[in-house]
Amino acid sequence: MKNLLLLLFFPFQLSAQTNGFANFKKYPFPTELCASSKTNKIAWAFDEQGKRNVYVAEGPNYVPRKLTNFTKDDGQEITSIKITDDGSTVVFVRGGEHGGNWETGLPINPAHDAQSFKVQIARIAFVGGETKYISEGDYPSVSTDGKKVAFLKSGQVWLSSIDSFGVAKNLFTTRGTVRSLEWNNEGTELLFVSSRGDHALIGIFNLEDKKTKWIAPSFNHDSSPRWSIDNKKIVFVRRPGTGGAPDSMLVNKHQPWQIFVADVATNKATMIYTAPKTLRGSIPTTHGGVNLHWAADDKIVFLSYQDGQPHLYAVASDGGTPLLLTPGEFMCEHINLSSDKKFLTFSANTGNNALDIERRHACIVSVDKADMRVLTNGNGLEWTPILNNDSKTVAFIAATPTQSPLVAVKNVNANASAENSSAIKFLGNNLIPTDFKQQKLVTPQQVIFKSADGFTIHGQLFLPEGGATKKPAIVYVHGGPPRQMLLGWHYSDYYSNAYASNQYLASLGFVVLSVNYRLGIGYGYEFHNPEKGGASGGAEYADVKAAGEWLQKQNFVNPEKIGIYGGSYGGYLTAMALARDSKLFAAGVDIHGVHDWGMAQSIMSEFDGKTEKAPDYDKAIQIARSSSPIADIKTWTSPVLIIHADDDRNVRFNQSTDLINRLEKQGVNYETLMIVDDTHHWFLWENAVTVYGAVADYFVKKFMKS
Repeated sequence: MKNLLLLLFFPFQLSAQTNGFANFKKYPFPTELCASSKTNKIAWAFDEQGKRNVYVAEGPNYVPRKLTNFTKDDGQEITSIKITDDGSTVVFVRGGEHGGNWETGLPINPAHDAQSFKVQIARIAFVGGETKYISEGDYPSVSTDGKKVAFLKSGQVWLSSIDSFGVAKNLFTTRGTVRSLEWNNEGTELLFVSSRGDHALIGIFNLEDKKTKWIAPSFNHDSSPRWSIDNKKIVFVRRPGTGGAPDSMLVNKHQPWQIFVADVATNKATMIYTAPKTLRGSIPTTHGGVNLHWAADDKIVFLSYQDGQPHLYAVASDGGTPLLLTPGEFMCEHINLSSDKKFLTFSANTGNNALDIERRHACIVSVDKADMRVLTNGNGLEWTPILNNDSKTVAFIAATPTQSPLVAVKNVNANASAENSSAIKFLGNNLIPTDFKQQKLVTPQQVIFKSADGFTIHGQLFLPEGGATKKPAIVYVHGGPPRQMLLGWHYSDYYSNAYASNQYLASLGFVVLSVNYRLGIGYGYEFHNPEKGGASGGAEYADVKAAGEWLQKQNFVNPEKIGIYGGSYGGYLTAMALARDSKLFAAGVDIHGVHDWGMAQSIMSEFDGKTEKAPDYDKAIQIARSSSPIADIKTWTSPVLIIHADDDRNVRFNQSTDLINRLEKQGVNYETLMIVDDTHHWFLWENAVTVYGAVADYFVKKFMKS
C-alpha cells in the first residue's frame, strides 16, 4: 500500500508536468451571453485565466470591449448579466456558486482571502466607468424602464433603484422561497413563484397597493410563469403536489405536467395543454426544462420530449393541437425568444453532416410554423444563439475542434454552408494568448461501438501524433450524467477543462477515448432515461466497460496500459471501473466521485415519518448498495488518485474520505489531492490547472515511467 497525501498549500506551486497543462488551459472562456431587447448591444462574461470580466459589443461592427476591470484570479464568477432595454446599463451578479446542488449562491473563498466576497448585484454603464454594487443579492430582474432592479436575497424579494447603492429594501415577505421574478411592461407589478415544499404558488405583487395576488392557487407545483404580451394573462406550468401512495422506486414512471393560462383580472385559469401520459411525455429535464414562453400572435411555445427528442412546440393561448416546430432526430438546447417574440433561436445537434449529432449548431424557427433553419454548419460548434434587436444578426458562442470558444456574430440570412464559414465573425481573436497551445490540438474522431447489453455508444477519440507503436490509453468519463461530450470544445466551462485535459493527454502520447454513456443527452429519450440506471442498477457502467474493451482491441493501444478518469458522476463510474474491472483498467483518477449511493442521496428520506413504504423499498436499498463502488471494494486492486475540494456543493466531501478509509483497509495503492475551499467547479483557475495537471502526472508516472 502507498498513501501519498498531496496538500495544496500554495496554488502557484505547480509541478513541471502541471505547468505543461497550464499552457493548454490558457484559453479564455465566454459565458452568459445576452442582448438588449431594444438596441443592437450584447454582453458576456469572459474568463481569462481566472480573471472574470464583463465584455460588450455593439452593432453593426461588434468590436469587443472589456467593460469591467477585475484583475485577480479570485474564483468569483459572473452570472445573470442583463442589459437595460435602452442599452445604457449592464447589470450582473458577482460571486457565489450557482451550479451546486445545495448552498447555491452563497459566498465561496477559494483564494483564501481574509473575508469571503459576498454575492452582490453590480451595475456599470455600457459606455464604461466604475463598477458599483447595488446590494447583496442574486438573480436580478430589471424593470422595462431600466430604473428598478428586483432581486432575491435570503429567499425573499428585494428592490432597489438601479442608481442606488447599499439602500435596497425588502419589497415584501412571503412564506416559502421565492424565485422566477419577471416585471410587467409598466414596472408596476412583479410576477414570481413561491416554493413551499409540497406545493408552489404563483403570485403577482403590486408595487402601488403593496398587495400580493395569488394566481389560481391550488395543491399543485406551479412554475415558469410568463406574462402575456399585453400583461393581461399569465401562462404557467402545473405539476401535481408532492404526496400520494408510495409507488415503485425501481421503475421509470411518467411525470405529468400541464400548461395553464390564467386571466389576471378574473383569476380564472384554463388548462390549454396536457402532456401525453407516456414516459416520453414526462416533464423535460434538459436545459431550461419546459422553456415556456408567451410568443407573438398569442402562441405559447414550449419544449417537450414526447416524440423521443427534446423539441419545440407551439400551441394557441386558448388551446388546440400543438404544432411541432422542430421535427427531426436531434435535440434543442439553449432556447431564446427574440425581442419581437416572433422567433426562437436555439442550438441543436443537427446540420448537413452526419457527424453533427456530436456537435451543436445555431438554429432559428418561427413561433408559428415549422420553418427551422440551421444558421451555422461545418465542423465547428455554436451555442446559446441570440437574435439581436435588428432581427438581422444572430450572436452566439462558437469554437472549432482546434480553436477555443469566442463570441461570434453572423447575418441571419447569410449562407449557412461549411464553405461559407467566413460569414461568421469571431469577436476577440486577439484575446487568445499566444502561448496557448492551440497549434497542438488534435481533431477528435467519432467512434461508435456496442455495450454488452446492446446499447449503441458514441465516443470521441483523441489520437496522438506519430509512430505505430502501441500507446497507453485513457477512457474519459463525463459527469452529470445528462451531458454529451462533443467533437470539439464543450459549451460548459467545467467540460472545457476536460476537453483541454484530453488534448493535453494526447499531446503527451496517450490515446484518449471520451465515452458518451447512457443517461447522457443527445441520443434520444430512451438513451437519456434508461431502465436500471444509477442507484437503480448502474446499467450505464456497461458502456464504460465497453469503451475500455474497445480500446483493448485496437492495434495502436497497449492493452496492459489502459487507464480511466472522470469527475463527479464520471468519478463514480471511474470508481466502479476500478472496483469491478481492475484487470481491464490498470489505474485511474477519481475526481469528486460518488462511492456510496446511500450517502449520496438519502434514499429513505422520502419515507421519513410515514408508515407506508414503497412496495420495492427493501429491494431498492439493496440494489442501491450493489450499484455503489464500495460494494465491489474487495476486487479493487488498481492504483488510484483521489481528488476532491472540501467546499464541494455537488458531491459531499465525505464520499472521498469514506472511500479512502476503505481503500486503506483493503491495502489498495492510492494517492490523494485535496483542494482547500474550492467547489465542484474549480473556480480558481490555478486549482483547475493543478487538478488536471495532476491527472496527467499520475498517468505519466503509471504508464510511461514504468
